[in-house]
Amino acid sequence: MNFNDFNFNPDLYEGLMAMGYKSATPIQEQAIPVILDNHDLIACAQTGTGKTASYLLPVMDKIMRAKDRHNNTLILAPTRELAQQIDLQVEALAYFTNISSLAVYGGGDGIAYEQQKRSMRDGVDVIIATPGRLMAHLSSGVLKLEHLQHLILDEADRMLDMGFYDDIIRIISYLPKKRQTLLFSATMAPKIRAMAGKILNEPQQITISIAKPAEGINQQAYIIHDQQKQALLTDIFKDGTYKSAIIFASTKEKVKALYKTFKGLGIKADAFHSDLGQKEREDILLAFKNKRLPIIIGTDVLSRGIDVEGVDLVINYDVPGDPADYVHRIGRTARASTKGTAITLINGRDKRKFDNIEKLIEKEVPKMALPEHVAAMEISHVEEKRPHQNKGKKKVWHKKKPKPTS
Repeated sequence: MNFNDFNFNPDLYEGLMAMGYKSATPIQEQAIPVILDNHDLIACAQTGTGKTASYLLPVMDKIMRAKDRHNNTLILAPTRELAQQIDLQVEALAYFTNISSLAVYGGGDGIAYEQQKRSMRDGVDVIIATPGRLMAHLSSGVLKLEHLQHLILDEADRMLDMGFYDDIIRIISYLPKKRQTLLFSATMAPKIRAMAGKILNEPQQITISIAKPAEGINQQAYIIHDQQKQALLTDIFKDGTYKSAIIFASTKEKVKALYKTFKGLGIKADAFHSDLGQKEREDILLAFKNKRLPIIIGTDVLSRGIDVEGVDLVINYDVPGDPADYVHRIGRTARASTKGTAITLINGRDKRKFDNIEKLIEKEVPKMALPEHVAAMEISHVEEKRPHQNKGKKKVWHKKKPKPTS
């Protein structure tokens, strides 16, 4: 379906053509008409399917036709990185229009907070916000949303996972009952459906490609001990084959440790975690997006907050606990019908997790042979015993040389 079939405002259409949009993706083709017809919508679509444009384009078209545009649209997002990403996309699509937007999130200084207050008091067309910071502005009485026409919840499943349910319900209590509500989620768990039943009015439903990685991703996995992981990473990056890579670890402590390892090896990389200041995080993302930084290391927060084309490698240093997070992580590569590689490192504790991932994606991921020098590494093992056997005894360490993985 071609975008001129939607009869968007000419200035908006010029913006999306300037961004290189050609034909609509399945989620855009199905969601845009529903939104233009003023229906509430619950859509299940993973990252990388074009879902952001599927709600931005029709809502922005409606804004340009609206009489009252004071704080017209509110978009809730789970992280500041995603809020920033959505705001950038609004700015790009609105280049030839007079649509204004504001990203509202925590972590900034007092000046940024005052600028947010002033902009919201004056009124903007689109507010993109994280729930916690928006709730602070609503509670202070600065932000008025009685004229709001559209509420959009992006990555609703992630917001609930992060404990934002109560904030979302409180935010909705400040909104007019007569509004259009759009809920987008990568999964449709019972808690999502329960919330949708409370806040949406007779919604249309769309489901697009639930939890299936893009065809262009070359998925690989290694059965490996934790003590071999850093050696394997060194081997993967030593010849400079991969120009742009993301490494996902389970905790910020591991992210920091990997950063120190790469720095010691002289491999250019940077760590992205919550202990950094907002300006530092923005600088890292910008350097990575502009190809000045080849490797970025982060946790799952990064998997939904970064949208960069040209990432040719994603590494799961740890297997994610939620199979849907695996899809989000590896979805950072092979975007826009390109090719990419996703490598997952599986230790003994994570085998069951990876079995669940393979069930979800309905595919067995090839298990690769470790390089000989990595397979031959000596591994320290703790002698595992039942709790009552260990009582009063120290852990026993011994050396064992594993057989090379075939």
